Amino acid sequence: MLVHDTVGTARPQTDVDRIRLSLQARYDELSEEYDRAVLQSQVLRLVEVGDTAGDDQADSGTKTAERDTAQSLLRTILDRRAQFEHALARLDAGTYGFCEGCSVAIPVERLEIYPSATACVTCKQSRERRAA
Repeated sequence: MLVHDTVGTARPQTDVDRIRLSLQARYDELSEEYDRAVLQSQVLRLVEVGDTAGDDQADSGTKTAERDTAQSLLRTILDRRAQFEHALARLDAGTYGFCEGCSVAIPVERLEIYPSATACVTCKQSRERRAA
């Protein structure tokens, strides 16, 4: 499941094609999910605009929380989609499956669970410790 052209460990084209199809399918799913979430957000805004008569502070707070949740969902979907776009670019560059930090091969098991992974477990843990 790993692809890397610069070290002579390139995978057969059939493996690369299979990986590409998988990554592209998830990217497409996220794009569709984003489109649905945008539509739901627009509907929510239209309902808010047309239904503000008699709102008290609790109603306004609820609407604000719903709007914030919808925006957060949109950002999350865009972030995930960008990760898969980056994974596809790395696949094209021949670096998919190798840690961006230390260039060690990312375990296949990690890529199967998290296909857009860009770091090996060691580098990921190190980053998380520094962030804490």
